[in-house]
Amino acid sequence: MASSSDPVLLAIIAVSLLLLGAKLLAELFARFKLPGVLGELTAGIILGPFYFGGLVQVGLPNVIQVNDIVLAFAQIGGIVILFVAGLEMPFREFVRGGAASFTTGTLGVLLPFFGGLLLFAGLGFGLSASLMVAAAMTATSIAISLQTLRDVGHLNTPEGKLIIGAAVVDDVLAIAVLSVVVSLISNAPGATGFLEIAYVIASVLFLFGVLLGISILVGPRLTGARLWRTPGSVEAVVTALFFGLAAFAGAIGLSPIVGAFAAGMGVAGANVASRLRDYAEKLEFIFRPLFFAVIGAQVNLVGISPDVGLIAVALIAVAAVTKFVGCGLPATLFLKSRTGGLTVGVAMISRGEVGLIVAGLAAAAGLVTTSIYSVIVLMVVVTTIIPPILLKRMTKKPVSIKQLPAHD
Repeated sequence: MASSSDPVLLAIIAVSLLLLGAKLLAELFARFKLPGVLGELTAGIILGPFYFGGLVQVGLPNVIQVNDIVLAFAQIGGIVILFVAGLEMPFREFVRGGAASFTTGTLGVLLPFFGGLLLFAGLGFGLSASLMVAAAMTATSIAISLQTLRDVGHLNTPEGKLIIGAAVVDDVLAIAVLSVVVSLISNAPGATGFLEIAYVIASVLFLFGVLLGISILVGPRLTGARLWRTPGSVEAVVTALFFGLAAFAGAIGLSPIVGAFAAGMGVAGANVASRLRDYAEKLEFIFRPLFFAVIGAQVNLVGISPDVGLIAVALIAVAAVTKFVGCGLPATLFLKSRTGGLTVGVAMISRGEVGLIVAGLAAAAGLVTTSIYSVIVLMVVVTTIIPPILLKRMTKKPVSIKQLPAHD
C-alpha cells in the first residue's frame, strides 16, 4: 500500500482536488457572467500549497503539492490546449495573415523585453537578473488567449485569428530571446556578439519551420490512411502525433507547446479535421482547467514585503502596458479598426507557461531571490486575469444573421 508521502499518491490527490475545485469555481464565475478561466485560476490559488492546500495535511506533507508529477499533468494540459489552438488555425490562414502576425508578435516581444530590462536595471538589479525578468515578460500565453477569445465569442473573428497567429510568433520569438539570454549569462560579458544572437534567433525560427513542415507533410496522410479501421484508431494516432512533435520540439530546444501547435496546424486541413476537433475538445475538458489551476497554485504572496510589493506593481504595469501597445498598435493598422486593435492588445497581455518556465530557470540558477520569483509568478497570474475581465466588458458575442430582427 502506498505511503501518504508517496509522490504519486500526493499527485493523484492534488490533481483530483484541483480539477474538482477548478470546475466548481468556473461554474460559480459563470453564474456571475465572468469567464470560466478566472474561476479555474482562482481555484488553483485557493487550493494551492501556500494557502488551503498547506493547511490540510495527510501525514507530514501538505495535502496539495505541486510536485513534478502534477507539473507534468499541467504540461500535458498545455500541449492539448495548443494542439486545439493549432486545429483552429489552418496553415493557409496562418500564411494569409503572415505580415500582420509577424509584426504584431515581434513588437509584442521587443517592447516588454526592453521595458522589463530597463525597469529592473533602473531599480539596481544586476544584469543577469534583469535579463531573466525581461525574458519572462516576453511570451504571450496562447492557451489563455485562446480560452479568453472563446469565452467572449471572438475566436473566429479577424482579430481572433490575428491574436492566435501573433501569439504563435510571440512564443517562438520569446523562446529565441530566452536562448539568447541564457547564452549571454553563460558567457563572459561581450563574448556573445550580434552574429551569435542572430544565429540563435534564426535557428529557433528554422526549427519551428521544420516542425511545421513535418506536420503538414505527415499529419493529413497519417490520419487519412486506410489502415485505420478500428474505433478510436485515428484519435490514438493523432494523439501520438501531437505528443511526438511536442517531445521532438523539446528535444531540439523549443517549448513542447510549439510542437503541439505545429501538429494542430498540420492536421487542420485533413479530411478528418472536424472529427479530430471534437475529440481534442473532449480532452481539453479535463486538461484545460487543470492547467490553469496549476498556474494559480504556484502563487505565494506570503512573505512579500512592501518594497517587493511595489516592485510587483511596477512590473505588472510595465508588462501590461508594453504588451498592449506593442501588439495593439500594429493590429490597429493591419485590421484598420481601433476596436479590433484594442481587442488584440488586451488579449495579448496574458503571460503563461513560458513566463513560469523562465522564472523557474532563474530561481534554480540562483539569479533571482524567492521573493522576486513570486513577483514574476504574480505578474504572470495578474496579466492572465486582466484580459478576460476587460474583454468581457469590451466585446459582445457576434450576432448571427438568423438573430437579426426582420425588416418590414
